[in-house]
Amino acid sequence: MKRREFLEKAGVGSAALAAIAAKGDAAAANVPGEPQDHDHGHGGDDNVSGPLASATMTFGSWMTDPPLDRFPNLSDRTRNNHHMTPFEVTIKAGGTVNFIISGFHHVLIYGPDTKPEDISLANQIVRPMLPPLVNDATDRIYRGLDPASLLMPPLPGTTTPLQSIQDRVEAVQFQKPGRFLVICGVVPHFVTPTGEFVMFGHVRVLN
Repeated sequence: MKRREFLEKAGVGSAALAAIAAKGDAAAANVPGEPQDHDHGHGGDDNVSGPLASATMTFGSWMTDPPLDRFPNLSDRTRNNHHMTPFEVTIKAGGTVNFIISGFHHVLIYGPDTKPEDISLANQIVRPMLPPLVNDATDRIYRGLDPASLLMPPLPGTTTPLQSIQDRVEAVQFQKPGRFLVICGVVPHFVTPTGEFVMFGHVRVLN
């Protein structure tokens, strides 16, 4: 159903239709630098479909044995499983990976063919009372939201220093084929004091 037909069926008269049309035309004409045919890109010309169009990777998860009560927005970090599940996902070029993030984690993606040992820990983002973040931009194709920006003050009546609102989803599109390294940029999550790499995984992108 066309827009005019819909509005007419909804009881919008001719005068109101003319006013709506004029307003819409004026708004389109007044957008600075915006072509009227709306021809700017949106990340690809083709609609990606099929079983390899998207994948899901959990980025940390909350454990339930023994039972965990996070209300009101309390997050015991010792109850977070600092792993990615599954360890590797496969999509086709142009597809999307939905990173379901639980807790204080930072999505960093490198590639193609970057290995965990290629990541430099020489440059870190260090802030008071928070774990440091990896700050290696070499071959990095995506850096997600700063988890420190997703903290809020304590709720009234609680004593927890910071309340977490960090659980979220970050959807990332991969336009080119290759095998990409995904790590948690929180340094103690990514590598242990003994040098063992822990919180990392891979996205395989097919042609």
